[in-house]
Amino acid sequence: MGALPDGWLWGTATAAYQIEGAVAEDGRGPSIWDTFAAEPGRVRNGDTGDVACDHYHRWPEDVALMAGLGVDAYRFSVAWPRIQPDGRGPANPKGLDFYDRLVDALAERGIAPVVTLYHWDLPQALQDRGGWMDRDTAHRLAEYAAIVADRLGDRVGAWLTLNEPFVHMTEGYGIGTHAPGEALLLDALPAAHHMLLAHGLAVPVLRERSAAPIGITNNYSPVRPASGDPADRAAADAFDVLQNRLFTDPVLLGRLPDMGAYGIAADALPFVRDGDLAAIAAPIDRLGVNYYSPTRIAAPRGAAAPAAPAAGGSVLAEAADRIEGAGLPFEDVPIEGHPLTAFGWPVVPDGLHELLTGLRDAYGDRLPPILVTENGCSAPDDDPARRDQDRIDYLDGHLRALQRAIDDGVDVRGYFVWSLLDNFEWAEGYAQRFGLVHVDFATGARTPKASYHWFRERIARYR
Repeated sequence: MGALPDGWLWGTATAAYQIEGAVAEDGRGPSIWDTFAAEPGRVRNGDTGDVACDHYHRWPEDVALMAGLGVDAYRFSVAWPRIQPDGRGPANPKGLDFYDRLVDALAERGIAPVVTLYHWDLPQALQDRGGWMDRDTAHRLAEYAAIVADRLGDRVGAWLTLNEPFVHMTEGYGIGTHAPGEALLLDALPAAHHMLLAHGLAVPVLRERSAAPIGITNNYSPVRPASGDPADRAAADAFDVLQNRLFTDPVLLGRLPDMGAYGIAADALPFVRDGDLAAIAAPIDRLGVNYYSPTRIAAPRGAAAPAAPAAGGSVLAEAADRIEGAGLPFEDVPIEGHPLTAFGWPVVPDGLHELLTGLRDAYGDRLPPILVTENGCSAPDDDPARRDQDRIDYLDGHLRALQRAIDDGVDVRGYFVWSLLDNFEWAEGYAQRFGLVHVDFATGARTPKASYHWFRERIARYR
């Protein structure tokens, strides 16, 4: 790699439910993932996050691993049900104490805490009231943000309000493969809006309590049409709206993207109220970018022509009824000619360059500096003695693509590998291993992999 910007952050990342365990200790309340994982058939092999990596008890060991890696920053999430067991009301002191100790230990090692407020572990009590389909949940997140910032704000290096609202909406509320397991298809769109509103309400709350940069993290995917056929191009544009622009245009431009491909008129969304978009567009200091692979999109087989935008009524349900299949005007098709991760995702490093330059071109001076907040791969490295070459090659290729984007003028300020530890990988349980550090889930033992040592050496070149 070439020169990096001043203040560059090398980091690694985790999420609370995926590593902490201790789900019923020290006053923590149940989350939607506790409920979801307890339902038979929801998670591979019946796995749960009850223990996970036992980070709640072994965090000093994990901080030492980060210090040995030489990172500048650690991105982690705060477990909302550990702070407010019911998602509202006074804070749980023992929950705040845990993160207080963690942040102090990171600071002592010269590692900047990059705190994600919400990484999918909604308190179950809020889900019982409607979850992200209920507008009040946005206000509850702002209240929670104030509690966390009052305690940690003087030591946090950066804030991220939400992690991957597209994935949470789609898998949690759209098709039901993640918690809370709702299958609402296009009727899940209110969840997207309420998450973005929560972000917008949290920004000024954080701004009042902390000088640290504030942002939001999205899972972005550059979208490629399956062919030059106009129908495939239109389908790719429709998917780009749903995955990328729906969660970026309101934040950076203060407006919704054109949803006409879904038969939805922008003025026919009853859950969008006056003032919402202005709140969502509160200025941010960083845009978090999670990248794993591009998406290749074709027009759905036998699809009807897109319906005209509806003028009112239950527009989301009507749109789902009018469009064949799953109610979506696109079809995901395989990207061929590239190696696959253990998860089956294509390894396309050039997609990161394509994504970063595409964001710059699309948003221009509205685009804040970028943090690549997740990038990594699952690899079949159950044996910690494995050479781990798949992950090393993956990271090397993506770092080269990142450097090209920087050389091409994209303002990127940091790169975080997903993940520090093998962990609970949501509906895949413990079947997918993303860690730089191998975790024996029977004993909790940590063993750095070859990729850990490779990444440490790469970081050291820039010291």
